Amino acid sequence: MGSQNKQASMLTWPIIRKGLAYIFSGRLYVKNGHLPPAEHVIPADFIGICVASAADAAMDDYVITQLHLLDINQVRLDFSYGDLQSFNARFLQRLIDENFQVTLHLVQPFANAKNMASAAEQANWQAFLIAVLERFGSQVKRVEIGATINRKRWAGYTVNGFLKAWDIAYREIKQRGITLAGPNLTDFEPIYNIGILSMLKARNQLPDIHTDNLFSERVSEPERFDHRIFKYRWATKFKYNLVKKARLLKKISTDFGVNHFMSPVAFWAIYRIERLLPDGEQKQADYLARYMLLNAASGALDQAFWGAMICHREGLIDDGLNDADYPALERVTHYASVDGDRQHFRHHASFYAMKTAAGMLQGAQYKAALASSNGLEIHHLQTAQHHVHALWTINGKIALLQSIYHSADLQQAEVIDRDGRTLDQAPLIVSESPLYLRWPVAKNIGVKPNLSLAKDLAIHAHIQGQQYYTFHKDGWFGLILAKNADEAALLAQQLHPANLSSPQKNAALRHARNAIWALPDPRDSSRRITVKQPVKMYPHKQFFDRFKPSKAKRSWNGAVELLRRGIDTAQPVAFFEKEHDATLKQNFYLCDYVTADCSVGELFVHFAQGHKDFHIAAKNVTITAEETYRQLGQYLHQMHKNGTFFRDLSGGNVLVQVQENKQLHFSLIDTARARFYNHGTPVKQRISDLARICNKLHWAGRKRFLGLYLANIGLKLTPQIKLAFYLYDFKVAFKRKYGRKGIKKLLKKFKK
Repeated sequence: MGSQNKQASMLTWPIIRKGLAYIFSGRLYVKNGHLPPAEHVIPADFIGICVASAADAAMDDYVITQLHLLDINQVRLDFSYGDLQSFNARFLQRLIDENFQVTLHLVQPFANAKNMASAAEQANWQAFLIAVLERFGSQVKRVEIGATINRKRWAGYTVNGFLKAWDIAYREIKQRGITLAGPNLTDFEPIYNIGILSMLKARNQLPDIHTDNLFSERVSEPERFDHRIFKYRWATKFKYNLVKKARLLKKISTDFGVNHFMSPVAFWAIYRIERLLPDGEQKQADYLARYMLLNAASGALDQAFWGAMICHREGLIDDGLNDADYPALERVTHYASVDGDRQHFRHHASFYAMKTAAGMLQGAQYKAALASSNGLEIHHLQTAQHHVHALWTINGKIALLQSIYHSADLQQAEVIDRDGRTLDQAPLIVSESPLYLRWPVAKNIGVKPNLSLAKDLAIHAHIQGQQYYTFHKDGWFGLILAKNADEAALLAQQLHPANLSSPQKNAALRHARNAIWALPDPRDSSRRITVKQPVKMYPHKQFFDRFKPSKAKRSWNGAVELLRRGIDTAQPVAFFEKEHDATLKQNFYLCDYVTADCSVGELFVHFAQGHKDFHIAAKNVTITAEETYRQLGQYLHQMHKNGTFFRDLSGGNVLVQVQENKQLHFSLIDTARARFYNHGTPVKQRISDLARICNKLHWAGRKRFLGLYLANIGLKLTPQIKLAFYLYDFKVAFKRKYGRKGIKKLLKKFKK
């Protein structure tokens, strides 16, 4: 890799100059480019897949069978030096014989691409091209030249080296009348597209199809405005989302005289998703469907491919391997072979999402975006037989179907989920997992005005075996999380807000600003449910909180968002809020009752008294301070890494269960104040959380605990960090002495 890192950059001054000249002339602009244009036809062969095989000929059969299951006919095959004598030639011929439309991607190995200034290497490249084209050129749909050429550590090209490789390929391909695609740039980096196409135009060697691997993976969600271009502050102003990027790349293509544009490969790697979210496979399937739908809606692409087809990281099919088995060269550059044992292969959820999207999209007329770029996406497609509405939200958000459609239209809709299953009845909500509603083409479908997300409401769409049901009765609104409609009806009846009344202090788990008490669980009499209701509202809080969601909704939102990010908390059951409630007290949050062995607060108070361990009599187990600091540090690091700023991380809000081998299981309660990011929590906010949880811990313990935590992010306990802890300690002491608690204590002394 050392020699690769010294490779000259493709971003040379001529490319920069040409790119900037184009941009500053105002040509990199499409009015309302972030919104899909209306009335265009989605190609019948719009969706493709990158394929490979293996030495065992049975792998050819397996891949072909999976392609037929997907009902996808467009495939892309990487073909490199030596492949004419390998299984790849056999597999390519099989694809041709089975009438698949093949994009043949000719890949130079890194060392050869790096050496293209050599006449011998040029002759080697030309000989390879001639041999491949003579044998297969007339039988494939197109040949693509270039492989992530703006990534020097993957491709190996210099600008001059690539131009030489292109020149040789152009002459050999065009003299045989073969369609030429290229130059295979990756991501949205338009300076490269502009610079390379302008150079090729000057040489009269433009491709027939402009190719760019149109990734959105690092933006997180397909719909997000790209923070990498102008950072988070400006992302929503300049609106560089997937649709806009596709439309701008298409404009660049046509401005340089290339009338066709395609994305040869893109994907979401499961391991990358799981850096933030635990449901990697489900999120990959969500993103795939949303990505294909948005690309189709953009009207900019002739085709969009996913790749690789079989791979544990990004594939539609898991190869049963792990990251240690992943090839050194990224598969976006060269998908050389299928690895792993077929006995261990299994379909990811994205396999079914791809099949469903292909069936819904391809060949349809794209009518219009009924909602887009506001967190809620609704896209109207029309086929010869049906009107199709594709609906979804951004991650963690929700829209209510009753706020979008009239009930008569919903009752007549055929409802199909992301994975192609026809549902018995329309769900009540739209979530981040796409939904398709279908009506006969003769029926006129209207939508209500002002389509938007449900205000200030969050869900975790992938809680296994659970569904969301709306509650809207007697002036109350809420959500219920249940296994099915019958269970939801039971919870709605037994836990109706009219039946909920906060008990006296001596019968409550807690009774201060909020009353917290336990009730029998209607689903299982051996279990309990925790209920939380605000009962005291200070005047200043009542004034400021009237601009916020109810406390119950905030608690619900915090809990489901924690679960969505893989952070344990009590499972939400429901929330209810009285509509138009001026008191701000008529709302209830209900969740599972959490049993715990102790809290972190109890542990820290005990350790602060000089004890080195803590004995839990009920389990006859002793846990040490060192183990507590180590495991809690890892837990909080993961919480912050997943973008959570808890804001109320007192020791009493972190419950502890001791499991086998003295493993500590932590669970958060009191979730109403939590805030969340689409990236790791900033250091300042991390320190704020840590200062709260360490308030009752002595400094010797703090230093050890913080040393273990900070090592995860490459920091040490500096005087600046210590200052944040001293300031928080002072704040707490001041409030206890002079705040509400201090005044109460003083009054008690006078009474005595």
